[in-house]
Amino acid sequence: MPDLLSRDATGQLAALTAKDISAVELLKLALARHEQTHADLNAVVAADLERALDSARAVDDNRLRGDMPGPLAGLPITIKDTLDVTGLAASSGLEGLRRRRPEDAVVVAHARRAGAVIWGKTNVPVMAGDWQTYNALYGTTNNPWDTTRTPGGSSGGAAAAVAAGVTSLEIGSDIGGSLRVPAGFCGVFSHKPTWGMVSQNGHVPPSPGAHAERDLNVVGPIARSARDLRLLLSVIEDGPIAAKAPAADLTSLRVGLWLDEPAYPLDPEVRAVIGTLAAELAAAGAQVEPVSSPVPTEQLMSAYQTLLGSILGTDMPPAAQRRMRRTAALAGLALRLGAGPQSWAALSRSYAASHAEWIAADEVRARLGNTMSGVFARFDVILAPVTPVVAFPHDHRPFQSRKLGRSDGSQIPYTAMLNWIALATALHLPATTVPAGLSASGLPVGVQIIGPRGADSRTLAVAQAIDENLRGFVAPGLAPSR
Repeated sequence: MPDLLSRDATGQLAALTAKDISAVELLKLALARHEQTHADLNAVVAADLERALDSARAVDDNRLRGDMPGPLAGLPITIKDTLDVTGLAASSGLEGLRRRRPEDAVVVAHARRAGAVIWGKTNVPVMAGDWQTYNALYGTTNNPWDTTRTPGGSSGGAAAAVAAGVTSLEIGSDIGGSLRVPAGFCGVFSHKPTWGMVSQNGHVPPSPGAHAERDLNVVGPIARSARDLRLLLSVIEDGPIAAKAPAADLTSLRVGLWLDEPAYPLDPEVRAVIGTLAAELAAAGAQVEPVSSPVPTEQLMSAYQTLLGSILGTDMPPAAQRRMRRTAALAGLALRLGAGPQSWAALSRSYAASHAEWIAADEVRARLGNTMSGVFARFDVILAPVTPVVAFPHDHRPFQSRKLGRSDGSQIPYTAMLNWIALATALHLPATTVPAGLSASGLPVGVQIIGPRGADSRTLAVAQAIDENLRGFVAPGLAPSR
């Protein structure tokens, strides 16, 4: 049943429940798909097949005995390589980290107890610190829509594997768009939960064994359908998200369409795709109203960069921290000489932020959060781009040398990748990413559905309504190049 892998996780679980296929057989199908695509994608970079086969056999035996299966019983899945798995330590792209013998991260343990058959780890950039996925340990992961392009980062291997049908579900993470960017670039679904809803315990970074959960960072699902996001979130989260709640009623939906933002560059082909989706929402009965700057974006970006930089700087190795402090001093000089808020200097300076600067940024965040409460009194959700461009060609030069090319031939700063994802991250808001359609160049465009803090069920319900009524997952052709 090779076409079974084209079904979403819910569809595959139905086949398992009906005993159309065994857990061992489904695992072997997934492994065969991995073997077929690995040379092109390099998405799954480590595996524990013996343990996975034992788990699949145990599920099959339990089914034969008539035991009550868990909600993911027999489903083969992979895990982002920033989360510890028994037998597969999170490497975060570094050789030294994968030599450890950790237990499952909390979310991985939840998935295992639910019956998931965990068989592999998906590739990440070093310490999850890029919007591209490559490292010296495992190499470069490619986008299944065009292997000359990045699948995004840092959950790039995860999104590529889901899009290619190598796995139906993935557990990833997001502090700078790391769930949303790869989902958008690869044409799949993801959910960035409200901060604090899902345990980060066992995520690397921070250093292995850390007890304090990092500000901004979240752990969440990647899938090929909105209903699958709900399913996996119901397994890994610590709050009451209903796995089988109904889709939203589009005829009563109030949508704030955030496409026009003077401070945030946006490629015309990305804007066109999201604009078309918004028009389809309106035609379906939703009230769609354009909004501009739901909060002052200069204040948002300044606060977000300080909050983010202080975390990234803290989690670097000591030698890298010393280099970053020197870089931050030069960045401070560049800012005084006129470097703008979109410059690399602005982000570099935040890596050495003082505690007083962090407190000031946190105060700005709280004030902007109050502003958003007023925005959500007018709208149920905000619809916004994830990235300013579609998936771009691999570029492994130093960060400060990189530029993003737009379809009109112009270039924008690499740090513009932070823009559209900043609102939900800095203010701890939920954001569900859905495929909005294909650009004129034939590449996926993702869109964020952003909701009030704690309203994860709302953004997921809207995502499911779009998935079931307007736009859903489209499989890539796995072309070697475009």
